[in-house]
Amino acid sequence: MITYSEDKRLNATDVAKVFEKSGIKRPHEDIDRVQRMIDNSDIMISAWDGNKMIGIARALTDYSYSCYLSDLAVDRDYQNQGIGKQLVNRLQDLLGDETSLVLISSPAAIEFYPLIGFEKTDKAYIIPRKK
Repeated sequence: MITYSEDKRLNATDVAKVFEKSGIKRPHEDIDRVQRMIDNSDIMISAWDGNKMIGIARALTDYSYSCYLSDLAVDRDYQNQGIGKQLVNRLQDLLGDETSLVLISSPAAIEFYPLIGFEKTDKAYIIPRKK
């Protein structure tokens, strides 16, 4: 049975493993950087199969107008079971109706996000990271 937590203290090694096993492009080999990502997040919702972390939604928000969903990752062995959708639904429940949810999709997930309620927009801009 998959369980979800909004308040479980996460460690960088578990998060890095989910990043790696999900196929998402994140610096999973740099545990210090992953720890900083955790430390500076406003919301983290995790999915668990027993004691094994299998999914994460990590977000930055003002809780009143906008929320950036910086990571949505599910271990490949658990994908296509509704876990990503459940993580997003739980995030929306925490944010309420006044807060929009924004993300930048990886090329591999472009077709996934409309299936769980996201609308595509052509109004975004980015200055890419250098490393």
